[in-house]
Amino acid sequence: MSESSFESVEKTLEAHVPEAELKELKRILYGKDLKKLILPQSAVEAAQDRDFDLQGYVFEAAPEQLRPPKIVRVGLIQNKIVLPTDAPVLDQITALHKRVGEMVEVAALCGVNIVCFQEAWTMPFAFCTREKGPWTEFAESAEEGLTTRFCKELAKKYNMVVVSPILERDEIHGGTLWNTAVVVSNSGNVLGKSRKNHIPRVGDFNESTYYMEGNTGHRVFQTQFGKIGVNICFGRHHPLNWFMYSMHGAEIIFNPSATVIALSEPMWSIEARNAAIANHCFTCAINRVGTEYFKNEFTSGDGKKAHHDLGRFYGSSYVAAPDGSRSPGLSRIRDGLLVVELDLNLNQQIADKWNFKMTGRYEMYADELTKAVQDDFKPNIVKE
Repeated sequence: MSESSFESVEKTLEAHVPEAELKELKRILYGKDLKKLILPQSAVEAAQDRDFDLQGYVFEAAPEQLRPPKIVRVGLIQNKIVLPTDAPVLDQITALHKRVGEMVEVAALCGVNIVCFQEAWTMPFAFCTREKGPWTEFAESAEEGLTTRFCKELAKKYNMVVVSPILERDEIHGGTLWNTAVVVSNSGNVLGKSRKNHIPRVGDFNESTYYMEGNTGHRVFQTQFGKIGVNICFGRHHPLNWFMYSMHGAEIIFNPSATVIALSEPMWSIEARNAAIANHCFTCAINRVGTEYFKNEFTSGDGKKAHHDLGRFYGSSYVAAPDGSRSPGLSRIRDGLLVVELDLNLNQQIADKWNFKMTGRYEMYADELTKAVQDDFKPNIVKE
C-alpha cells in the first residue's frame, strides 16, 4: 500500500483483523469503546457531496446525583489548501473561507458548539520556505481582519464558538507577526486571542524568522459551553505547556497543528492523549492534510537536495479523554470533520479517581525549577 492511499490505521485494522480480536485490539489501542454519534442524514449527505470525511463519537461520564451531565459538542476541521501556492493571496484566502465555511455548515447541522480549525488555516504552511514574500501578506489583524470578520459571521449565524488560528499582524506593535488563535464567542464577538508559546527550530520548522514566542501566556477562555485553551502546534511537545492551560482551568485544550509524516507521525497519537490523562481534561488534536508545492526550491538543513514541498501532512485529527480513551482519527489523506460529544463531568470524575493534581507536589517542582534556571545551578547528583 502506498503512502498516498493509506487512509487510516482504523480502516486497515477493520479490513484485516478478525472481528473477535478487533474489539480487544481497539480496547488496548484506544481505551473504552466509544458509541458512534448518530449524525443527521442531511449532514452525512452534505459531507459526501462536498467530499470530506465525517465521523462522530460520544464520550460519556457516569451519572451523578448532584450534577446534571455537562454536554458539549466539539468539531475539528482538517483540510488541504484549495488553490496552488502561487495563486493570488486574496484568492487563496477566499477559497479557503469558502471550503471551511461549507464544512462549518455541516458542523452546525451536527449540533457542534465549539469548532476549531487547523494551524494557519487561511494559507499554505509556507514557513518552511524561509521566504518572506508573499507569505507575510497572509497576516491579518486578530480583531478586525478579513478572517476574523468571516468567523464572527459564522459564530453568530450558527451559535457556535469558533477557534481560528491565523498568522496575525499586530499593527499596534509595529506590524509584528504572531502565530495566533483567535477565539470568537457564539455571540459573534471576539472573546480574545492566544499566541503560540513554543516556536520550533527543527529543520524546515525554523519559524522564528516569521514570528517569535507568544506573550499571552496560558489564557483560558470561558465560553458558554465550557472553559477552553489553545495549545498551538509545537506546544504539544512540551508537557508543561499543556499543564499550565489545565492549571488555569481548561476543560478542553485544542491543539491546532501542521505537521508532516517524516517528522512526527509516530508521536502524534501519543502526545495529546497523554496530556488528557495527565491533566484531567479533554484534548483535541487537529492536523492539516495534503502536500503543498512551492515554486522555489528550499532545503531542510538535513543534507538532502533542495525540494519543492515540505512533505505530506497526515491529518488523523482526534479527541482524547482524561480516562485514557480516544476517538478514532480522521482520514490521513482527505479533508474531514470530526464531531465529538463530551460530558465534561468526566474530567472531575477521573481527577477524583487518580488524583494526579492532588498528588502533584507542585511546590517541590516550583522550588527546583526556580533553582534550575539560574546560572549558578548545580544538579542534585550524589557521587561516591
